[in-house]
Amino acid sequence: MPRFVARVQVQLRPSVLDPAGEATRAAAQRLGVTGVRQLRIGKMVEMELEAATIEAARSEVELLSDRLLANPVTENWTLALEQCE
Repeated sequence: MPRFVARVQVQLRPSVLDPAGEATRAAAQRLGVTGVRQLRIGKMVEMELEAATIEAARSEVELLSDRLLANPVTENWTLALEQCE
């Protein structure tokens, strides 16, 4: 069965405050890095899965992303999917 690698990037929606990102941006300034104007923190989930087709793999990862990996009220997600060699 074909194997695929999926990378799901989860970010807070632009309208949601990111206290961790703001604290990290302020810490960067204290370290002397003054050019950072905005910093938002997210997460990246990488998984390897088996599926009959790339469409089937995409469907499964989209289900996981919508219901498990991201909170649809506060977060957006993007997906990169490729077949393993």
